[in-house]
Amino acid sequence: MTGTKRSNAQRLRDSLEDDIINGRRLPGERLDPEALGREFQVSRTPVREAFQQLVASGLVTVSPKKGTFVAKVGIDQLIEMFEVMAELEGMCGRLAARRITEPELVALREAHQRCEAAALAGDSDEYYYENEGFHDCIYTASHNAFLASEARQLKQRLKPYRRLQLQVRQRVNNSLSEHQAIVEAIEKGDPLAAQQALSDHVLIQGERFSDFVSSVRRMEAPLERTG
Repeated sequence: MTGTKRSNAQRLRDSLEDDIINGRRLPGERLDPEALGREFQVSRTPVREAFQQLVASGLVTVSPKKGTFVAKVGIDQLIEMFEVMAELEGMCGRLAARRITEPELVALREAHQRCEAAALAGDSDEYYYENEGFHDCIYTASHNAFLASEARQLKQRLKPYRRLQLQVRQRVNNSLSEHQAIVEAIEKGDPLAAQQALSDHVLIQGERFSDFVSSVRRMEAPLERTG
């Protein structure tokens, strides 16, 4: 029973997340729990759990006595959060290059191979999920529980926007190449190279910054036209 509820909540969360980052649900739009329950044929509990997960990622906000709404996106805050994420990931990479065990290195290679398979299949959604596993391997290999917890928490908040990045043309292929550099640095036990590779991988800069801003603005544009 519990597993079914988790499955329903995850299915609903994924659908709402996809709708929000692709502009099908607009910033400021109210989410009707009863309508969603009917649409997905689920009870109130999975809807409530999905809302809680979306609140944690910053995609929706809850206003007392008013309801649950799609959060309005702030570019400046997102960029600041990605800057912090890049530093946290870099630290994880640096420690992983020094501390990773052989079984953890095997797990990292296997995670990279799964990312490669998804990229070759042209499946950005599958790559998104496998990419999460790849990064989690590095958090674990840092052998710093506090750092790993902080990285996972911020990653959760940025999850939809990391997914949005992967929809930019050629980003999946570029991301995979960056993964290869990360794996090689960790395999060689080169802390500085691993730190730099991971920080550059996450940080939004240059053309990636322009593409990201363009994607987010496309997401916000429908609301501006109707406002």
